[in-house]
Amino acid sequence: MHIVFYILIIYLILNLVSLLMYRSDKDKAINNQYRTSESTLLLAALIGPFGAYAGMRRYHHKTRKLKFKLVFVFMALHIIIAALVIFEFM
Repeated sequence: MHIVFYILIIYLILNLVSLLMYRSDKDKAINNQYRTSESTLLLAALIGPFGAYAGMRRYHHKTRKLKFKLVFVFMALHIIIAALVIFEFM
């Protein structure tokens, strides 16, 4: 298979992991358990911003924190990089 296919699969997995991290932290918050650090969640958002955004929206988690507005910036960066890569292959 083509390398782009494998890259897309890895990218989907990274975003899924990011989504699950936000879900897990929300569950921990509800149950008063030890939480995932904000820096770890932001790193997950940097690597998988679409999953992080989905987790924020779906679980209403970290939506009021100003630093988590960076998720939108990360999404924009990923879109720009993807566009550059796509146009490079064309």
